[in-house]
Amino acid sequence: MPRRVVRRLQTTLGRRGAFLAILGTGKTCWGIGMIVAPQPAPQGLRLLLEMCPLSSWAWLWITCGLITTASAFLRVGRDWAGFVAALIPPTVWAISYTSAVVTGEFTRGGFLAVWYLTSHVGVIMWAATVPEHSVPHVPRPARKGRPG
Repeated sequence: MPRRVVRRLQTTLGRRGAFLAILGTGKTCWGIGMIVAPQPAPQGLRLLLEMCPLSSWAWLWITCGLITTASAFLRVGRDWAGFVAALIPPTVWAISYTSAVVTGEFTRGGFLAVWYLTSHVGVIMWAATVPEHSVPHVPRPARKGRPG
């Protein structure tokens, strides 16, 4: 029974969908973590915190994560919203860290901005261009006839 469920889930999601499901789950968990155990003074995020409290930004991660996860179950071509939603939080974080470097508030922020732009934004943009390939099923061996 569990094998059938896993096989059906793999068939339903495909490669792009699996990527979106993993990414969306991670973003949702990251946002929940900011609400459950917020940092007292997150360095480099002053630009964001001047606009909204950290809990509001956590809800951005959660919402985008849920959209990304839900898009995993859509067909290729219709899953674009998941990739767009996945790009929003790390792009916002990269902008905030870049701003912190420019203002001199957090010099390490430049490395964090590059990290978000490469390991998050870059990977998401690459994955959005990866085509979904249908791998042919392995043929089952022929059944032996019953002695009659």
